[in-house]
Order: sequence, then structure tokens, then C-alpha cells
Amino acid sequence: MPAPADKACLARYGRHCCFEIRNFDPGNERRFREAETQALRGLAPATQAIIVTGGGIVLREENVDRLKRLGILIWIDANEKTLFERASRAANRPLLEGDNPREAFAQMLQARLPLYAKIAHLRVDTSVLTDEEVAVAILSKLRRLDRNPGLGLSIPATAQ
Repeated sequence: MPAPADKACLARYGRHCCFEIRNFDPGNERRFREAETQALRGLAPATQAIIVTGGGIVLREENVDRLKRLGILIWIDANEKTLFERASRAANRPLLEGDNPREAFAQMLQARLPLYAKIAHLRVDTSVLTDEEVAVAILSKLRRLDRNPGLGLSIPATAQ
């Protein structure tokens, strides 16, 4: 079953992942980022969901504002080498298809790191964790966050 963001993409763009814009090139990145923003606009804050985004979603202030209204932002981090290896395994990474994908990735990451740090409520370093360990780490951090009511964040009962 598609996630809420995918449902919004399917309804609007006729495919499950609006972020997979065909024939993507640097000139199409604006369209790509607009599709991300449109998908976020279609999500309701009251709906409990896990929204998985691409790393570039933080490049637009509107997206950051919308994400903050949607809930708790968890930065799934790792060391640069691990992140590059994961990104390289993905089939559709047009921004990494140039002459030096490693350098392109490093530049994008360095530009985005301060943005992630600024907006994330929680950060989980996944460099050496299994998927199960990542899930446990996230739930543990959410429980600790819930014990700090001064932050004004509400953790859904289903996450506790």
C-alpha cells in the first residue's frame, strides 16, 4: 500500500513516486523540487504517517515549514561514505550521474548538513546499524522526547 505521500503523487501525477521525474537533468531539478513541494502540500497534519523524503527536500523553506507542521522530524544520518554507497545503489539518482559522482555527492551533503541540523528534532546515526537497530534507536529517542513536554511536541500513542 503506498504511503500518504505516494498516494498524493499518484493522484496528482499518475505514478506512485512523483519524485521520479523522467529525463531528469539539471534543468529539470526545479520541476523535481516543485513536485516534492506539491506532494507535501497534499498531506494533512492530523494524519499519522511516516513520511520519507529525499535529502534535497530541505532546500525549500516552504518544505521545511510544512514538514515542521506535519510532525517530528528525524534526521537519518550516517557517515559520508555510507550515505554515498546507499545513494549510489538507488536506480534513479540523476544528480549523481556526472563525471565525478562522489564529489557531487560530497558538495550536496555539505550544503545540506546545516539545514538538517537546524530542523531535525532528532538525529539517528545509522552508519553501522541494521534496519532493526535503526527502528529501536528511533523509538527510544521518541520516548525520551515525549518525556520532555517543554518542547511542545506530541508523540502519537502508537509510537510509544
